[in-house]
Amino acid sequence: MQCKEKMETYLREHQVPFEEQQHPRTFSAVTIAESEHISSKKVAKTVIMKLDGQLVCFVVPATYSVDLDTVQAITGAKAVRLAHEEEFEQAFPDCEVGTMPPFGNLYNIPVYVDKSLAVEESITFPVGTYTDTMSVKYADFEQLVHPHVTMFARAQVGL
Repeated sequence: MQCKEKMETYLREHQVPFEEQQHPRTFSAVTIAESEHISSKKVAKTVIMKLDGQLVCFVVPATYSVDLDTVQAITGAKAVRLAHEEEFEQAFPDCEVGTMPPFGNLYNIPVYVDKSLAVEESITFPVGTYTDTMSVKYADFEQLVHPHVTMFARAQVGL
């Protein structure tokens, strides 16, 4: 089953309403926001990191980046770095690299969400391809994923 179908099934099983969108092939969360005519604050970008050798999802708005020093401070991990694509592509076998949804729970990966995203009424995120996204209410996402919600992101300059 591909990621999009897995997400549809999961959300329907949990009776969570969702919307699906398509856009021209794009490789960045900012471009997703532009092509779908929505605020970049609502587009959830999943950043995969390695914390003491373990894969962890960090979810931030499209124009934000993960502050590694803050992640180290809030998690207590000794070794914190961005994961290389070859390190996480096997963890998301049904997704094109870089299009993972923020539902790490479906892949047995812990999820952290920055508070700047948690204030949004709804979020939009890729679902395994460079052309497909879904939108759900943030409250529904939080209820399903049970992420650690804290502050670890910073706005990227120039975006």
